[in-house]
Amino acid sequence: MLVERDKPKRYEGSPQRLRALMIGLLALYSILAFRLWDLQIIHGDKYAEASNENRLHFERLEAPRGIIYGRTEDVVLADTQPACDIMFVPADCRESDRERVAHRLARLLAINADDLLAKIEQYRKKPFTQLPVKQNVSKTELARVEEYSFELPGVYTSVRPLRRYHYGEVAGQVLGYIGEINQEEIEARGQAFKMGDLIGRMGVEQMYDPILRGRDGQLCVVIYNQSEPQLRTDELGRPVVQTDSLGRRLHQELEFSRDPVPGKSLTLTLDIGLQAKCEELLGTERGAIVVLAADTGEVLAIASTPRYDPGVFVRTGYGHERKALLEARPSPMRNRAFQEHFAPGSIFKVAMAIGGLEEGVISEHSSFGCDGYFYLPGVGRPWKCWRYKYGGHGHPDIVDALAYSCDEYFYNVGIKLGIDNINKWAEMLGLGIVTGLDVPPGSEEKGLVPSTEWKKAEFAGAVDPWERKWYPGETVNVSIGQGQVTVTPLQAAVMMAAVVNGGNRVRPYLNKTVGPDLTPLPISDQTLELVTRGLRKCVEKTERPSAGTGVEARIPDMVVLGKTGTAQVVRFKHYDNEMDIPYDERDHAWFVAGVPEEEPPIAVCVLIEHGLHGSSAAAPITKEVIEYFYSHLPADLRLAKGAEDGP
Repeated sequence: MLVERDKPKRYEGSPQRLRALMIGLLALYSILAFRLWDLQIIHGDKYAEASNENRLHFERLEAPRGIIYGRTEDVVLADTQPACDIMFVPADCRESDRERVAHRLARLLAINADDLLAKIEQYRKKPFTQLPVKQNVSKTELARVEEYSFELPGVYTSVRPLRRYHYGEVAGQVLGYIGEINQEEIEARGQAFKMGDLIGRMGVEQMYDPILRGRDGQLCVVIYNQSEPQLRTDELGRPVVQTDSLGRRLHQELEFSRDPVPGKSLTLTLDIGLQAKCEELLGTERGAIVVLAADTGEVLAIASTPRYDPGVFVRTGYGHERKALLEARPSPMRNRAFQEHFAPGSIFKVAMAIGGLEEGVISEHSSFGCDGYFYLPGVGRPWKCWRYKYGGHGHPDIVDALAYSCDEYFYNVGIKLGIDNINKWAEMLGLGIVTGLDVPPGSEEKGLVPSTEWKKAEFAGAVDPWERKWYPGETVNVSIGQGQVTVTPLQAAVMMAAVVNGGNRVRPYLNKTVGPDLTPLPISDQTLELVTRGLRKCVEKTERPSAGTGVEARIPDMVVLGKTGTAQVVRFKHYDNEMDIPYDERDHAWFVAGVPEEEPPIAVCVLIEHGLHGSSAAAPITKEVIEYFYSHLPADLRLAKGAEDGP
């Protein structure tokens, strides 16, 4: 029998410690359970997505842009071709072999081996990075690399779509180009875009970018090696999954892919042969030529110089040329046919004649004596007619005033019409307003035909009221296309189209699917007949001692309407020889023309900046444009003409 003192003694603090330990463990397990519940239940989707993002890499498969055709689908202006890039992955090539591979590539691709080795060294800590060796290699270069592939470990090919412009500089300003989107544009356009996306810039490429761009595909790759995705493609741009000798996947595994959807094609109204001819005729001169189908508004040619090749903006290795184009002055990036406006000179007299006849301030028999000088009451100095040295034009009527471009006749018409009526009829004919050509918003210049309201608004902040008032002397200047009035060559062609087609203002367009949009004008047949007679007489030989000012545009056996224009750039300065005038101070040379009796009827405008005289600089070019067009009609127009002529 044990006595009480022989029983083992229990430490008095044990129960409390055990209880504290149990409570502590319970609290820890509770926290752990809560955290697991929070991670897996509450935020499970979030962390699963993050885990997936670490495991998966999404590659964009760029969609080929739609093809841009000329008038018919046998004329391709722009399309997409596969561009093959040679890539090098340092991790796939032993360090001892890299120098040998670099020098072999240098001989095969005409690159600098030291530059490639320096790039490899730069990515020493990222050996799985795909380094571009040479982009957009030729078929010959690709064949060389493939022939020696057994000696080139770590060298692979990757294919991507590349925009191709078949005619180089011809129609380059019309087509525009493509370039990488910037952050501001991404924010403006929304989540559908991201850095690296290519979008249309300028011209048709920008205007119809949503149609041409298509929808990019997507490739999802499972990442293994150091979180570096290794995307490689075959000659068709399809992703390639590499395997080792045992058939095990290397570098990547395809999770899923979605094929890109090519962009839709676009057919333009351009006659590329005529476009090339117009650009050839302009040569190195600064200027523009516009040719419209007078009945519809189709843009058959819209040439401008200086010009550029849009291919420079998509090919690699042309950074210096791109910079030079963007910085050049005058800028080749601006189409002078609709992005620049100029004083129209005497071609404005066509609008003056129509307005004067329709407002009743002149008639078929109205005549104003022209002795070479025009005076306004209360104004000391005279306004000269261009024939002031020869005693003026005598007493011309409206037909002769157009044919011989009598300034004094139109000074009188302008004073009788008033500036607001001049503004009304000029804008009605398409001058000083946006024509509606399908180009990117904000691309087309408006020009200006002034009015009393315009001057009030323009000089609203002037202190003296007389500065806001319109004066008769200003009307005199505007009457012959000088002063504040400015127009674009495209607007001038639209005006001539209205004369040719019987009084309808056309909306010019480049995309064939846009179709004609005609606005009937309140012009009588009698007015059109008188104006047509004057413009025809301007070009044809007459019994007068001197022929019309546009005789250099005359084509035998063809009815050509025409009007010359010489627009003053600076105030008159006397030079014994006009060729001594500094280039930037020389007058602009204009000629507008129409061919009403051929099929299809056309309207033409030629502007030669600082060309001195419309009669000598612009009229002969117009003749060549018309002759070329009707002797080289595009296939679709030849078929249409044959159908109308009948069997």
